[in-house]
Amino acid sequence: MTEPIRICEEHGPFGGERERCPVCSARGAQLLSGPQRRQLSKFLSGALRHFPDDAEFDLDDRGWVSYDALVDAVEDRYDWAIPEHVAAVIATDPKGRFERPDVDASTAESIAGCVRAAYGHSVDVDLEPTDAPVPDELYHGTAPGNLASIREEGLQPMSRQRVHLSGSRAGARRVGRRRANDPIVLVVDAARMLADGHRIAKRGVETYTTDRVPPDYVEVDVESSDFERE
Repeated sequence: MTEPIRICEEHGPFGGERERCPVCSARGAQLLSGPQRRQLSKFLSGALRHFPDDAEFDLDDRGWVSYDALVDAVEDRYDWAIPEHVAAVIATDPKGRFERPDVDASTAESIAGCVRAAYGHSVDVDLEPTDAPVPDELYHGTAPGNLASIREEGLQPMSRQRVHLSGSRAGARRVGRRRANDPIVLVVDAARMLADGHRIAKRGVETYTTDRVPPDYVEVDVESSDFERE
């Protein structure tokens, strides 16, 4: 169940998974209910990743759109929504799904006042490389029925632009449960991929993306799966 968003009068919004403001411990007031937060988050993700045309705006080559255009699309869709709701959903997203640069001297003029999805696109965008460190091992959760094809073809982006990997076993297992009640977790040898010239970029809080993962870099994680390596 999605938790509500609360707002501290002095320090702004915080996720309802926190009972009090993480800065001053004030309880604050509820800004968005759990269902409203989930509804807005799904719309923002969909518009910025998959269907900007339906939201009646265009993404640039790197996935950016005017923040004001996004707010207008939200207000057109939901008669209860206000700009503060959009800002709060973006700022408190637990997975870091969205990027909204601060408008200051270090922000490139071309993206000041803009917003984009950090990852997960099915529309054609070119996200620039990041310099964030990549762990030696990454993880991917999937349904057991996919294992045979993965062993033969590796991990493919499917409907997304890139393959998505998790920074932890727990994160991969959560993703895998979208596809199976008892998913398997795969270990990706990220260190060897990087050494061999493959590019991996960190996106969001613990999501990493790459064009594809050849089968030689993938093994079943025996620590969190009943499946054994063959």
